[in-house]
Amino acid sequence: MIYQGSCHCGKIAFDVEGEIGQVIDCNCSMCQRRGGLLWFVPRDKLHLHTPEADLGTYSFNKHRLKHHYCRNCGIAPFSDGEKAGQPMAAVNVRCLEGVDIAGLNIHHFDGRSL
Repeated sequence: MIYQGSCHCGKIAFDVEGEIGQVIDCNCSMCQRRGGLLWFVPRDKLHLHTPEADLGTYSFNKHRLKHHYCRNCGIAPFSDGEKAGQPMAAVNVRCLEGVDIAGLNIHHFDGRSL
């Protein structure tokens, strides 16, 4: 399945390919505030349709993830990082079109304790 995603204003637009199995609801200081639900996919499955220069980027704590956000509307649709040495994207499924949040398998992750 290919999902279309974007920030609120559309200045960051992308598509991502895969099947949404499980999403992560993290309680770290950042995720708690922004309320994202993260779906991890290989980075080559996410295709940005807008210039990378339009992305704002923020990292904190151990700097393992580069949290990308729109400098115009402030929405954070995805992050970049690695898992087992492989480039990964953490896609905020709340930024994808046509996803039924109530039907997702949500795993609660204690990021606050890391």
